[in-house]
Amino acid sequence: MGYRLSKIYTRTGDKGETGLGDGRRVPKDHPRVEAIGEVDTLNSQLGLLLAGLAEQALSEVSEVLAPCQHRLFDLGGELAMPSYQALNTLEVERLEAAIDHWNEELGPLKNFILPSGSALIAQAHVCRSQARTAERRCQQLNALEPLGAVGLAYLNRLSDLLFVASRIIARRQGIDEVLWEAAKRPE
Repeated sequence: MGYRLSKIYTRTGDKGETGLGDGRRVPKDHPRVEAIGEVDTLNSQLGLLLAGLAEQALSEVSEVLAPCQHRLFDLGGELAMPSYQALNTLEVERLEAAIDHWNEELGPLKNFILPSGSALIAQAHVCRSQARTAERRCQQLNALEPLGAVGLAYLNRLSDLLFVASRIIARRQGIDEVLWEAAKRPE
């Protein structure tokens, strides 16, 4: 592929603007840049989860989640270059198949669970909540500048997958899920 970045700093953003892949300059707080940033944060959090999964030898979960880092990078490319299309419905279907497969083993959820139990379980929930944030930022951008439906669906399904992954991690680690206990009502 060759070298893409000859310099890490360019000084072109020092006055609060950044360049998009199509050559446009936009403010750094533009909804498109916000969406790109949230997808990037999700990708970084997912990297942290994958590192923990590798340490715990949970390759079954890693094999499902590792491709998501690449697809999130693709989504970032779509956001940076509005005419670029990288994601396709097969990726959304892959996530759905993984959700369905793991859910068969887990069975129905009978109560709300807390993002707790182990560092890996909690990190999966951090990724899930970050996926929801990225999805909200993309939906905000979509209201201003229509986005491709596949990217929006991908983020939605990824957050679902991360929720189910947190439950599978708990099961593989032999850790009981921490169930929510409602506050007692005053008598």
